[in-house]
Amino acid sequence: MSLKNQAIQTALSGDWQNAIVLNKNLIKEDPNDIDALNRLALAYLIVGKTKDAKSMYQKVIKLDPLNPIAQRSLNKLKDKKTIPAIPKSYKINNHFLEQPGKTKVIELINIAQPQIIERLRTGLLLELSVKRFKLFVLDNKQYIGVLPDDIGKRLIKFIKANGIYEAFVKSASPHKVAIFIREVKKSARFKDQPSFISTLDSALFSAKQRSLRSKEKYETEDLQDLEDASQEEE
Repeated sequence: MSLKNQAIQTALSGDWQNAIVLNKNLIKEDPNDIDALNRLALAYLIVGKTKDAKSMYQKVIKLDPLNPIAQRSLNKLKDKKTIPAIPKSYKINNHFLEQPGKTKVIELINIAQPQIIERLRTGLLLELSVKRFKLFVLDNKQYIGVLPDDIGKRLIKFIKANGIYEAFVKSASPHKVAIFIREVKKSARFKDQPSFISTLDSALFSAKQRSLRSKEKYETEDLQDLEDASQEEE
């Protein structure tokens, strides 16, 4: 398992002391690793090292001034009364571990108003709801946004065949929401079809389909020529 995945797993399991060690190592390798800085800041917050957490979030802001996670956290840290009481047993209910064909980070379209989006937090479990041939994303029944049609229609096909998917907030700012979707279960009927197709796979699939259509066209034309020739001989 890569160092990055180990660092994510420690957060998932609530092992915050190891999370600090692993994310520090990641930052030594790449001081500009924003995800590692944010994870380290969260770990510091949970173990009670508020000053260290603030320092990490400030580093994030220097690298990415509009980073929504660091912005919201620093705003809360400015007023000690609003610092959230996060228990050390806190776990991130998320699996931001990429698996080709089984996970995907997706930017939502037609998102809700900024005041609704501002309440979202990285790692928040979301609901997926099929309505009017579209896949809607909700937070406790509250509308958040919609998946792009190409991805939505593909997942609806799997969901209607008893497929199960989990969706989490990956990042959120007033005008942009990215979610992480993970395949949990898929029916045997579609076991050989990936839930998500990469851009390259999609291009290869389209090329294959064009090739097949072209082959069918030539085979049809050849058959017609044979039929014409047979009629001429008669």
